[in-house]
Amino acid sequence: MLKGKKAVIFDMDGSLVDSMWIWTEVDRIYMEKYNLEQPEDFHRAIEGRSYTEIAQYFVDTFHGLNRTVEEVKDEWEDMTMELYRTKVFLKPGAKEFLDHMRAKGVLLGIATSNRRALAEAALDARGITPYFSSVRTACEVSAGKPAPDVYLKVAEDLGVHPKDCLVFEDIPNGILAGKNAGMEVCAVEDDFSRPDEPIKKRLADYFIRDFYDIRDNTYERCGI
Repeated sequence: MLKGKKAVIFDMDGSLVDSMWIWTEVDRIYMEKYNLEQPEDFHRAIEGRSYTEIAQYFVDTFHGLNRTVEEVKDEWEDMTMELYRTKVFLKPGAKEFLDHMRAKGVLLGIATSNRRALAEAALDARGITPYFSSVRTACEVSAGKPAPDVYLKVAEDLGVHPKDCLVFEDIPNGILAGKNAGMEVCAVEDDFSRPDEPIKKRLADYFIRDFYDIRDNTYERCGI
């Protein structure tokens, strides 16, 4: 999996840290607060989109919301900041994997759809901010996932060709973003996306239950 790789780029939520549960609860509370009814295709419609794109989706879809995109984003941040600081933890084996990559001189980056303030809160709380030479959000590029923009931006920051990068992702649109960037992608198991596991394995190059699978050489090769 890591042969010839000069950089490893992580999606954050659901891939590097266990945090997707936060957003299911935020959606529930937020919709209840404003008496909004969740569309049937809600989760598929927002998958992989940037923080700003999802807020725009809310404004466009829920006509009775009467909030601007920035107001929606700020309210979500207020609802989640403390959770990211205190209740979001690394995936099993992730810290050891980061240590191993740093010791080998492999460059590390973050390409997240989340808001920068929340991403930084999670990384700071776990003491891993210094590990990453680039942290980029999909709000900083032209389009969110499955567009490759955020992954290409991180690779550019790191000065590494896309083919020399390995991506870790937990959702189909994120996997597609990495593949569309010309990178190899390892899918990561996550409770939130477990129903999509067959799709994830079909799209990705590798699949892990946790980061110990890499250490133990028990990861799954996909697309063979």
